[in-house]
Amino acid sequence: MESLDLDPAFALHRGGKLEVRSTVPVRNADDLSLAYTPGVARVCTAIADNPDLVNDYTWVSNVVAVVSDGTAVLGLGDIGPAAAMPVMEGKALLFKQFADVDAVPICIDCTDVDAIVETVVRLAPSFGGINLEDISAPRCFEVEERLRALLDIPVFHDDQHGTAIVVLAALRNAARLTGRSLGDLRAVVAGAGASGVAVSRILLNAGIGDIAVSDSKGVIHVGREDLNPVKRALARDTNKAGLSGSTEQALAGADVFVGLSGSTVSERAIAAMAADSIVFALSNPTPEVDPAVASRHARVVATGRSDYPNQINNVLAFPGVFRGALDVRATTITENMKVAAADALAAVVGDDLAESYVIPSPFDARVAPAVISAVARQAREDGVARK
Repeated sequence: MESLDLDPAFALHRGGKLEVRSTVPVRNADDLSLAYTPGVARVCTAIADNPDLVNDYTWVSNVVAVVSDGTAVLGLGDIGPAAAMPVMEGKALLFKQFADVDAVPICIDCTDVDAIVETVVRLAPSFGGINLEDISAPRCFEVEERLRALLDIPVFHDDQHGTAIVVLAALRNAARLTGRSLGDLRAVVAGAGASGVAVSRILLNAGIGDIAVSDSKGVIHVGREDLNPVKRALARDTNKAGLSGSTEQALAGADVFVGLSGSTVSERAIAAMAADSIVFALSNPTPEVDPAVASRHARVVATGRSDYPNQINNVLAFPGVFRGALDVRATTITENMKVAAADALAAVVGDDLAESYVIPSPFDARVAPAVISAVARQAREDGVARK
């Protein structure tokens, strides 16, 4: 197995990417008596009398559980909880790196919705927030909805909302670059999984002019009888134009394409879009349309890859969203908090806006503080802050 270490990715991951370090010294018996028994008993008793003190005298208020069942891992699909662990470790690393949030990867060996919800609820007292990760659709929608109802801490499915926040931020700037507002745009979203539904929802909430969503069978509309409850609700709220047929047919004259499906879209379909079109081909590792090809016809092109301009990367959102929510001990993450995060992220670009720069880099030091401040402020305005 040591031969695997010839690959730099394996070499970096050997032994895992995380460790636990103490924040207080234990140099002698006096330190030990305070950190553990008998001193710890006084803290435990105080928390028993006033449970809110757990946020002041333990790490709970600064730690997030990164929970996955391994059923929808990156572009790899259902690979199980053990194989998902490197990704969850990586997610925890990003929490710490970009917003100084401690995170614990938890890969659970169950896929039943009831079992996942029960497991997370039982674990929840140890955490200040729950980041759901790589749980397949449509189960992920029910898991998040039920946990949000049961818990009084932030629950956030990043595959849905992290993607949606960054897409909204980039689209606001792309529209501004082309002299339009969101209300002027007709969009087509390819993909009705976790990210496709969340992107569509946040764009609707933000005032997009019209939006058509497609799945593997074509555009979602109220006349289709093969839709699950999530898609039926989406059909009622989208597609004002009454489109049907394929994704490519819907793209004729459209202003925006957002690809979240892993499918392919032809150059002919991109060329048939409106003038100054905006193409977000976000499937990884292979975008729905080659960025170089899309650039022949579209004014702005974004992908999910780091080797092209305008990377739509969730790390721009989730660390700051959780940091802001944790800082005010929010009970939940509201829709307004997500939109506030997107607006703050878009504002970082400012006057530097260009076709190749509609969204900042994850390494831009202004990103996390801007998102943190916006989310915390909005939590207070929405009445969900406890601090």
